Amino acid sequence: MPTAASRMTPRGLPLAVPWAASLYVGAVQLGAYATARLPRHRRTELLRAHSTNVTNLRAGKWQTLVTSAAFVEEPLPVAYGAALLAALGTAEARWGPWRTAGVFAAGHVGASLLVYAALRGRSPGGAPGAPGAPCARPTGAGDCAVPAPEATGEAPPDATTRAIDVGASYGFNATVGALAATVPHRGARTAATAGLLALGTWPVLRRRRTFTDAGHLAALALGVAMGTGIRAVKGRRAGGG
Repeated sequence: MPTAASRMTPRGLPLAVPWAASLYVGAVQLGAYATARLPRHRRTELLRAHSTNVTNLRAGKWQTLVTSAAFVEEPLPVAYGAALLAALGTAEARWGPWRTAGVFAAGHVGASLLVYAALRGRSPGGAPGAPGAPCARPTGAGDCAVPAPEATGEAPPDATTRAIDVGASYGFNATVGALAATVPHRGARTAATAGLLALGTWPVLRRRRTFTDAGHLAALALGVAMGTGIRAVKGRRAGGG
């Protein structure tokens, strides 16, 4: 007798509850409420210890490439949390939890490494910015674009090397990009992919862009590439069948 998870819809899509997506988003949100109760300095130290900033990665703290996705600086806004859950849940229903986790992780880690390489390359001598600087511009996903100037004083251009950089936005962008690249209809797929890439490119072209803007675009592009690969593999399997 088929289980609920193995029954298929009329269009051949599996009926399954996206448990992994719900578990991840719920854990991130609960963790955000827990860290928000800590004293400010302890919370800043905790978030900085798990940040994928230049200082941590240069010191060999590669585990932050994983742990940074589990922390956000502030609890997720309802709209963003719902969008994150919808994207991950849709991907999980279409691809399963493991492939969805792979796309999310590859986008998060890949974009973090690209941003790290760019920031390290623009910081001659690797001088870190002022330590202990809180976030001045957190994003909706809990990422931090730049440290607060009032905490750093006259911060040098490379003050972002110690910025708090945590959150789910890179993985989220990668997942959305992969979903767009796997839309069945060619016209809709092209329009969705082009529209997302245009939206991701616009912040990078602004005068007041931040390194997270570039990271979001990189994650989106990585997601589109992974989605194209997923579609190609499914096409070959369908052809072989």
